[in-house]
Amino acid sequence: MSEHWVIAYRAANSLEAHCLKGLLESDNIAVKLTGENLSSAAGELPANVVEVSLWVDEPDRVKAASILQRYEQSQNGQAWRCVQCHEVNDAQFEVCWQCGCDPLLLTKTE
Repeated sequence: MSEHWVIAYRAANSLEAHCLKGLLESDNIAVKLTGENLSSAAGELPANVVEVSLWVDEPDRVKAASILQRYEQSQNGQAWRCVQCHEVNDAQFEVCWQCGCDPLLLTKTE
């Protein structure tokens, strides 16, 4: 591990940060969180100040960005095409309704 950490994502809150941390760690990416202590000041400080930052080691930056991009795409309300069976899925589906493929977990086999 190079121990050169870079910001991979700024989560809106601690809950989102921990969910994403677990997602990245399930793909063997080490994650550090910063800014969690500021969440108690929500409402008193600007929203961007109380965001929780996810930091990853520099060599994992590209892999983490790919996973986080898929997460963001799943959150933006757009339909998505399954990479396994090529079925189009509406945004509310977290896994492919046709084959059950989870697009967020596919990076483990790539």
